[in-house]
Amino acid sequence: MTGKLGFLMPKLEITHHNFTATIVEILERHFRKYATDVLGTSPLLGYLNNKTRAANRGSKARGAFANHYALYVVVEDYIKKGFYSGEAKIPYSRYEGARFSDLFRRQRELPFGAKLQNHALNSRLNDEFKKFYPTVGKPPIVRDVATQRYWIQEDLLLVQIRRKDGKDEIVNIAPAIIEIIDAYVATKRAAFEGFLETCRKISDLGKQDPKHAMEFVFHQLQPNVDARVFEIVSYAVLKVKYGLESVWIGETKESVAEEVLALYKTGRTNANDGGIDFVMKPLGRFFQVTETIDVNKYFLDIDKVQRFPITFVVKATDTGDEIRAAIRQQAVAKYKIEAVVESYMNAVEEIINVADLVKAFAEVVQSGCLQEVMDEIVLQSKVEFNYNDEEEEENDNNGIE
Repeated sequence: MTGKLGFLMPKLEITHHNFTATIVEILERHFRKYATDVLGTSPLLGYLNNKTRAANRGSKARGAFANHYALYVVVEDYIKKGFYSGEAKIPYSRYEGARFSDLFRRQRELPFGAKLQNHALNSRLNDEFKKFYPTVGKPPIVRDVATQRYWIQEDLLLVQIRRKDGKDEIVNIAPAIIEIIDAYVATKRAAFEGFLETCRKISDLGKQDPKHAMEFVFHQLQPNVDARVFEIVSYAVLKVKYGLESVWIGETKESVAEEVLALYKTGRTNANDGGIDFVMKPLGRFFQVTETIDVNKYFLDIDKVQRFPITFVVKATDTGDEIRAAIRQQAVAKYKIEAVVESYMNAVEEIINVADLVKAFAEVVQSGCLQEVMDEIVLQSKVEFNYNDEEEEENDNNGIE
């Protein structure tokens, strides 16, 4: 498919990773010997190459699909309305645009998309694209706020390449974008289903082989594991651990009774929930999961809850004392005033590191509660990734990828 106008762009610097080979393979099906030329010329494909870095390996980056799907649905609309095939009776510049409600609904129909919000469609995709390619000057999604209509930036779909005979040609990358995102989601889904299947096997084998179960959980707490998996596993471990403990509490001396500690997950791992990931009842403790030892992150979370004490669950091998000392050192350098530093540091109630989580899990296994941990990991994983057994069964029956 060729177009009348092409987006002129100097050669891009493409960073190759595992999934880049899949992107090139898809482009070869569409553009044959010009596949690498198209990839090296298109900022939109360059962006997707950056956004699919985490496909085949564990990553600190959260495996979210919001920006992928925002791009997906506007490109899909472009194709369905006949602008790629040339069947549309009007040029795309005169198209009234896709309705937000239709795009939003379509996003949520896609795998892992059931809980997506409107942020990517409205701004986040464009903002992130601009960070990668600040000189392009064209946002991928064009939006009319008044009418709530959306368009893909067609100039970014039409890519000009130089053929071997020296002539220029314009190619349209719309179908290739759809295929690349489909392939990325399928890869991530396969990895996630493998993770779930491993959880199930560990649950079944755990009673006979608790050492194997401990090794599995330990591997989910390593620095190269997806941040959401770390949060899910740490929650499951802590929920069961605290569930083995109790306190005596009551409104009056006469009403004091024993109550088991209960840990609740307050939202999804990438939700903007005020800096609170878990809450404990009846003590009212707040927990925040983090991968960093950056004072700005800790103090921002503390400020969000007006300096209410927070327990930080840190994806690090440093000891709690080492992490606390590092935070304090950064705070002194930033604020200078001891009183300010201490007011923040007093709000760091406890620091739980990887070693603490492994130790807690060992105690849980010894108490015969391995099955509870594994069941909780499976349950929270399905919630986090918008996945359920009914969807899995329906997809199997209908041949949906």
